[in-house]
Amino acid sequence: MALQTIALGGGCFWCTEAVFGRVRGVAHVESGYANGNTPAPSYEQVCRGDTGHAEVVRLRFDPAVIGLRELLAIFFATHDPCTRNRQGNDVGPQYRSGVYFDDPEHGAIARDVIRELEQDRLFDAPITTEVQPLTNYSAAEDCHQDYFAHHPQQAYCTFVVAPKVGKLRQRFARYIRN
Repeated sequence: MALQTIALGGGCFWCTEAVFGRVRGVAHVESGYANGNTPAPSYEQVCRGDTGHAEVVRLRFDPAVIGLRELLAIFFATHDPCTRNRQGNDVGPQYRSGVYFDDPEHGAIARDVIRELEQDRLFDAPITTEVQPLTNYSAAEDCHQDYFAHHPQQAYCTFVVAPKVGKLRQRFARYIRN
């Protein structure tokens, strides 16, 4: 079966990349910018919050190894999908929660997963994750790729990224690659 692609915005892309880079069946993770107005924006432009872009990771995954529903379970468990334009101390539209797809079936699955999570009342507030077709995607600068792997002792990585990776290890050990 061919690899499939989905882009996920879960706040800072350093966090989301660090989580999904450890998941079995994810063949490639790339930090980038999606669903904004400016073609190929810089990190500085996106951080100003006026390009409309979300920080995302674009995943290429093997659905024979891990399905989209499992990836979305990890996604929703490792970020806060109930705060609009914010993840912890990171505030702005670039930190919004989002699922961005090329395949309309992936959008339908994401909407179903959100509906199920809300029915099960797993969160104390409504889910604000947007589900939209992927548009105007561009890769982030090289210095943002594999950021956690290159800077594990950096303060943000220690206090924000590492706990998300820890949550992956604790709740989703069965999906971690060997």
